[in-house]
Amino acid sequence: MSGVRVAVVGATGAVGRTMLAVLEERDFPVAELRLMASARSAGTKVATRWGEVEVEDLAEADPSGVEIALFSAGGARSREFAPRFAAAGAVVVDNSSAFRMDPDVPLVVAQVNDHAVASRPRGIVANPNCTTMDLMMAAGPLHRAAGLRSMVATSYQSVSGSGQKGMQELTEQVRFFLAGDLQALQTGGWEAPPSEVYPRPIAFNVIPFAGSESDLGYTDEEWKLVNESRKILEIPDLAVEPTCVRVPVMVGHGIAATLRFDRPVSRAEAVEVLADAPGVRLWEDRIPTPLDSAGVDDVLVGRVRETVGEPGGINLWVVGDNLRKGAALNAVQIAELVV
Repeated sequence: MSGVRVAVVGATGAVGRTMLAVLEERDFPVAELRLMASARSAGTKVATRWGEVEVEDLAEADPSGVEIALFSAGGARSREFAPRFAAAGAVVVDNSSAFRMDPDVPLVVAQVNDHAVASRPRGIVANPNCTTMDLMMAAGPLHRAAGLRSMVATSYQSVSGSGQKGMQELTEQVRFFLAGDLQALQTGGWEAPPSEVYPRPIAFNVIPFAGSESDLGYTDEEWKLVNESRKILEIPDLAVEPTCVRVPVMVGHGIAATLRFDRPVSRAEAVEVLADAPGVRLWEDRIPTPLDSAGVDDVLVGRVRETVGEPGGINLWVVGDNLRKGAALNAVQIAELVV
């Protein structure tokens, strides 16, 4: 594999920094590295395996010569700048939601639907939502084995899914409560800490509302689970019932899912399929948690059980690092498929 001229767009954010780390860890064949971000970060110098690189202002950067552009700069910037990079000859791997449902943009979970990378009329490949991505690592192999027809999925999403601001808000609210009267948390007499990122306090709490208000009372995060799962698995009529919950966890999204198939699937068969699935670690002797997934490339799957209310389906628990497989790692894996 010859060297590739790579740009990381949004290089100073949490996912962008993780992209850089993953490029280094996976020995990606970088011939030239360019880092881009907003004007606020322009001029910052970043030490990398390929030398010290100065961050460029995305708005002024010339995309000429870039062959792979890894975007993690938010939907608005992706919509504005990704087509420019593609027009200049780059293959754009975009981590935002801007192009995911575009019929001319493949939506790819590496190790699940790799074949989709081959057709990219707009020169753009979309990274799915981190929650959808983790779940697809388990649902995809089971679908290939037995034909998935319906899915009930409840996510437990960490605050890093909201970026640095979400992580900071959790940290500050924990300090707020610890500095006050903890007895009040038990009696209901607590004082609400400042909340800007989330509609209710996230520290010592669970918020059954991840994302922003969308159609029919569901959030945009919940609709992503519906629509992206259908596109990735190529099941337009897949029945999905989603609930997305924000939890006071720094890194790692968990999903509890009930999967039903075209035929009955036993626990033994599901375990066999998942044990052989690439990018999946099946935990049968202990329970995987977000702390276990932090910094881990593979998605962890546990608590595989046969359904009891309506036999024939499978219940399972999936957890993955939303900054790695849920974002940066998958983007780099897509780039590897492209080159």
